[in-house]
Amino acid sequence: MEILLQQIINGLVLGSMYALIALGYTMVYGIIQLINFAHGEVLMIGALTSWSCIGLMQGAMPGAPGWVILLLATLIACVVAATLNFTIEKVAYKPLRSSPRLAPLITAIGMSILLQTLAMIIWKPNYKPYPTLLSSTPFEIGGAYITPTQVLILGVTAVALASLMYLVNHTNLGRAMRATAENPRVAALMGVKPDMVISATFIIGAVLAAIAGIMYASNYGTAQHTMGFLPGLKAFTAAVFGGIGNLAGAVVGGILLGLIEAIGSGYIGTLTGGLLGSHYTDIFAFIVLIIILTLRPSGLLGERVADRA
Repeated sequence: MEILLQQIINGLVLGSMYALIALGYTMVYGIIQLINFAHGEVLMIGALTSWSCIGLMQGAMPGAPGWVILLLATLIACVVAATLNFTIEKVAYKPLRSSPRLAPLITAIGMSILLQTLAMIIWKPNYKPYPTLLSSTPFEIGGAYITPTQVLILGVTAVALASLMYLVNHTNLGRAMRATAENPRVAALMGVKPDMVISATFIIGAVLAAIAGIMYASNYGTAQHTMGFLPGLKAFTAAVFGGIGNLAGAVVGGILLGLIEAIGSGYIGTLTGGLLGSHYTDIFAFIVLIIILTLRPSGLLGERVADRA
C-alpha cells in the first residue's frame, strides 16, 4: 500500500507538470486550431534561462535566500519565454493562418528543431545540474514522501487552472478569446482584435511552459537542450486525452496521464518483477493516446471547438 501511495503522489506531481504544459497547447488550439509543437522547446528555453540566471545571482548575491533567487529567475525566464513565443507566432505562424493546416504543422516541427539546435549552441549539449534552492527535507504522508518542490508544483498547477478559468470566463480578454475561437472575422466586426488575442494566448502559454520547465528541472535536478521534447509530446497526449481546447480537460488529462505513467512504471513494475518497470515508462502514455483516439477522439471532456477557450 505504501508503494501505491508513493506512486500516486509521484503521479500527481508528474501529472501537474504535464497539465501546466498542456494548458498552453489547449489554449492555442482553442483559438486558432494550431498544434504548437515548439511548445516543449519554449519549456526548455525557460528552464535553461532560469539555470543561467540562478548561476549569475548565486555569484552576485551569495547570501540571498534560495526562494528569492528561484522567484527572480522564474520571472526572468517567463519574460524570455513570452518574448520568444510572441516572436514565433508573429514570424512563423501568423503568415500561415490562411494556409492548409499541414503548412503551420510542418513549420511548428521545424521551429522545434531550430530552437533545440540554438539552445545546444548557446548552452552546450551536456547535462547541467539544476541547483536545489528549496528545502530538500521531505514530508511524510502515510509512509510515502513528498518534497517541498513537489508541493509547490501541485500548488502552482491549482493556482494556474483557477486563474485561467477566471480569466477566460470573467474578464474582457477571456470574452475576446471565446469570441475569437467562435469566429475571428465576426469577432473583429464586434471590435475584438484577433491578432492581439492570439498574441496574448501565446504569451500566457509561454509563461505556463516556462514555469513548468523550471518545476521540471527543479524536481529532477537537471536541465538540457532536449529536455522539452518528451514532456511536450506527453503534454500534447494529455491535452488530447482530456479534450484539446478544453482548459479543465487539459488538467484532467495531465493528472490522469501522470497517474497512469507513475503507477504503471512503479507499482505495476514492482508486481511484474520489472517486466513493465521504469524502462518502459513512456509506453503507457502512448498506449493511452492510441486508445483515446480510437474510442473517443474528442477526449474525456471534449466538446465543440467553438465553445472552447
